[in-house]
Amino acid sequence: MITIVIIDDHPIARRGLEAMAAAHAQLRVLASAGSVAQLSHAAVTAAAPPDVAVIDLYLDHGHDQPAVNAIIAMSARSRVLVMSAFAGRDQVMTALRAGARGYITKHASESSFIAAIECVASGGFYLSAALAYMLQDDLAQPSHQPARPLSPREAETLDYIARGLTHAQTAARMGISETTVNTHIERIRRKLGLGNKAELTRMAIQLDQHRLTGQP
Repeated sequence: MITIVIIDDHPIARRGLEAMAAAHAQLRVLASAGSVAQLSHAAVTAAAPPDVAVIDLYLDHGHDQPAVNAIIAMSARSRVLVMSAFAGRDQVMTALRAGARGYITKHASESSFIAAIECVASGGFYLSAALAYMLQDDLAQPSHQPARPLSPREAETLDYIARGLTHAQTAARMGISETTVNTHIERIRRKLGLGNKAELTRMAIQLDQHRLTGQP
């Protein structure tokens, strides 16, 4: 069972997402609200955070100010999937930099919506093929800091993260503790000049672009 919350300031849009999720036995909507503040009043606390928070990119800010603070706030307790009617390069990158683990447009099919939630819930990263192609140049930009070579174990760790495995799953595959995996990831961030989870995810996309675009 994957638990989700929905944050969208349009009631009709929320009802549509709720109905879509309700049609799938593996999904359970814990709460649906128009803002993070309203969600807090709905008794969704840090003690029982949802697996995935589905957030509209613009909420009540209009189309000039993405809901960056909402994405940051929810990504501290859950994995975030951003949904939006817009699919511009700047909009997608803004969501990713704020900590979103996936981005899907409101024009996507129901099957894509379910696939995105399942992917993000499992620790993976979701972009549709069209969005991945559009962002290819941005994702390929080198870091401003000179990269230091990764050790074989660090490279293996990053490869598993790129494949969408969680830290626990990566630890099991490598035969090490989750604490050691976390140490490898911190060293990867320092060596490659990656400041946060979003930048680490961008590097993972670069290493596994074919998987994200659905190519064999």
